[in-house]
Amino acid sequence: MNLFIINTHQYYPFSEGKLSAAMVAIAREEAEAAGHAVKVTTMQDAYDVEAELEKHEWADVILLQVPVNWMGVPWSFKKYMDEVYTAGMSGRLCDGDGRHRDQPERQYGTGGVLGDKRYMLSLTFNAPAEAFGDGNQFLFKGRDVDDLFMPTHMNFRFFNMSPLETFVCYDVMKNPETESDKLRFREHLRKQLNLGSATRESGAA
Repeated sequence: MNLFIINTHQYYPFSEGKLSAAMVAIAREEAEAAGHAVKVTTMQDAYDVEAELEKHEWADVILLQVPVNWMGVPWSFKKYMDEVYTAGMSGRLCDGDGRHRDQPERQYGTGGVLGDKRYMLSLTFNAPAEAFGDGNQFLFKGRDVDDLFMPTHMNFRFFNMSPLETFVCYDVMKNPETESDKLRFREHLRKQLNLGSATRESGAA
């Protein structure tokens, strides 16, 4: 398996990115311990559009590590999407929006060419877990995390990619449970990416 990790963290004085970096390191460690190849792009570093397209083509799984900012991805990753994903619309990631004048039956969004690839969202929230999935909660009114991140899911669906189960760290600023979150993430990766037995036999924690 080829795993491409995108660390979307955007630095702020109150959010230095330590948790996102730790989660990226765990994902790399787990995958490499199981004998898989890993590439990482970080929004804080310069990137080349062509190289990023090549990473998407190379990957079997794309892991998006997201510190949730204002109910979505940080602005630096939105810029990345505008540059990289737009460049990929000529056939590298999708064939436009999938519609063609000579094929009127084709639906919008069916042009993706990455049908053999999967993706996973790993999200860190200031919001507590109880804020989601409860109609009595003020802000989300019963919606869950994947409802909130539907635009991100749709971006990957636009490329015809399939989702793996989303991982979430909740309440990371006011009531962090960092060590527990890290352990849960390892187990989540082992299950979703079928790393379990190979990783444990390698001696990784």
